[in-house]
Amino acid sequence: MLDPVTLDQLRMLVCVVEEGSFSAAARKLQRVQSAVSTAMTNLETQLGVTIWDRRTKVAKLTDEGKAVVGAARRVGAEVDGLLRLSAGLVQGLEASVSLCVDQLFPLDALVELCAAFAREFPSVDLRVDTQNLSAVSARVLDGRSSLGVVSPLGVAAGLERRALSAIRMVPVVSATHPLAKAKGRIGTARLADFVQIVLSERRDDGVPDQAVLSPRTWRVADLHTKHAMLLAGLGWGNLPEHLVHQDLAAGRLALLRLEAWAEEEHTLVFSAVFQPSTTLGPAHLWLLENLEAFCTRHAPPPKKRKMA
Repeated sequence: MLDPVTLDQLRMLVCVVEEGSFSAAARKLQRVQSAVSTAMTNLETQLGVTIWDRRTKVAKLTDEGKAVVGAARRVGAEVDGLLRLSAGLVQGLEASVSLCVDQLFPLDALVELCAAFAREFPSVDLRVDTQNLSAVSARVLDGRSSLGVVSPLGVAAGLERRALSAIRMVPVVSATHPLAKAKGRIGTARLADFVQIVLSERRDDGVPDQAVLSPRTWRVADLHTKHAMLLAGLGWGNLPEHLVHQDLAAGRLALLRLEAWAEEEHTLVFSAVFQPSTTLGPAHLWLLENLEAFCTRHAPPPKKRKMA
C-alpha cells in the first residue's frame, strides 16, 4: 500500500513556510487558498501531528511542525537529487567516479579540482584516494579506481595513458642542517655522511626507491611525513617544488646543488591512466580535460633559484 503522504503536500508545506502564509503560498503555487488549507489539514491528519497553530490570524508552526518542515526539506532535496541523477543517467552521465592520485600531485590543485567537479556534477559521487607510484596503477587495474594520476615510474602495462603536466622535484635540506652551509656543488662522497630521507613504496613488489645517493637512508611511505622530517633537519631529500616553495622563500629549507644531478633532471610528467574498457562519460572526460589545467595553475612560477 502506498503512503498517503504525497511529495506535493510536503513541497506545499515548505512553500507556506518560505512565503509566510497560506495565501502567499497559494499565489506562488498559482492555486486557490482553500486548496492549500485543505492540503495542510490532510497532511496533519495523515501524519497524526498538529503542524499549524491556527489560534492566531496567521497560522504559525508548532514545535512538532518545525520538525516536520525540516524532514520535508530533506525529502524534497533527496527527490531533487534523484531527478538530477536520473536526468544525467539518461544523458549518459556516470553515477560515480573514483579518482586515485599520486601523492606528488599538488594538494591545492586536487582540492580546487574537486570543488569545481562538485559544482559541475552535483549528482555524481566522487571518491578520491592518494597513493604512491605503482599503487595508483594497481588500484586502476583492479577496478577500485576508474581514473588514476600517476608519475612516469608508476604507469603499469595495460592501461591507457594521457600525458598531463610536469612537476619539478628539488633536493632540499633544513636551513639548520650542515649541508645548508655547503658552498658550490656537493659531491656524492660528502653525502655519505648524512641521512637521505626517501619516499618508498608500501608494496614489496613496487617500484624500487628512486634518486638514492646516500648509503644512509630513512624510508617513509608518506610525502608529508618526509616533508616534516626534512623541516626538522633529520636529513636531506627530494620534494616537489610546489610543496616547498614557501619553505624556500621563508628560509626554512635550502636548495642543494648536487654534482650527480642536473638541475632539471627530476622533472616528472604526470599521466592520467584508465583501463581501455572504461566508459568515459561526461564526468570522466571533464576530469581528464581539467586535471592538467588545475595542476599547472598551482605550479610555482619559474624563477632563478638561490642555491645552498
